[in-house]
Amino acid sequence: MTKRVAILISGGGSNMVTLVKAMRAGGYGEPVLVGSNRPDAGGLNKAAELGVPTVSIDHKAFGKDRRTFEDTLHAALMDAAPDVICLAGFMRVLSGDFITPWEGRMLNIHPSLLPKYKGLDTHQRALDAGDNEHGCTVHEVTAKLDDGPILGQAIVSVRAGDSADDLAARVLEQEHKLYPAALERFLSKNAKTVTIDARDRS
Repeated sequence: MTKRVAILISGGGSNMVTLVKAMRAGGYGEPVLVGSNRPDAGGLNKAAELGVPTVSIDHKAFGKDRRTFEDTLHAALMDAAPDVICLAGFMRVLSGDFITPWEGRMLNIHPSLLPKYKGLDTHQRALDAGDNEHGCTVHEVTAKLDDGPILGQAIVSVRAGDSADDLAARVLEQEHKLYPAALERFLSKNAKTVTIDARDRS
């Protein structure tokens, strides 16, 4: 049976578009909802153009009442009845109370080689540390930030003269390959970790 997948975004939704197209092409998942905490997120229009139902729940409207925001988001997800939730550039930290009912069924993609550089500004932090490689990670979401079981990683080289934007663009290209591959394995209950080595070869 094809698994139902909801995707949460906050911005342009490039990973969301990649996931939707890959699921449809591979037949291993059905995108049933794209949700955002930002009504102006560009990815919502892209999802609608792809024929995926959308919902926007503006977190700003709830002020500091995170609980009610999360309850509203949870209700929207329950209406869509997904088997799995994919966070794809969703820029709100979710509480343990929200995550617990979905634990084991929620994935995230993070722009670093976890456990390195949890949180924000990962590309600049890799440059500041003098790393010679960087990348992205797909992992299961747990109540501890960027800390769940790793499902896959893609590795890129850090090049001399790279800016954070240069590195971000190269990592994003690999995110678009890694996330669909990791999701397909996850939905098929294949426990093998996905590894993509996109480092420069001299």
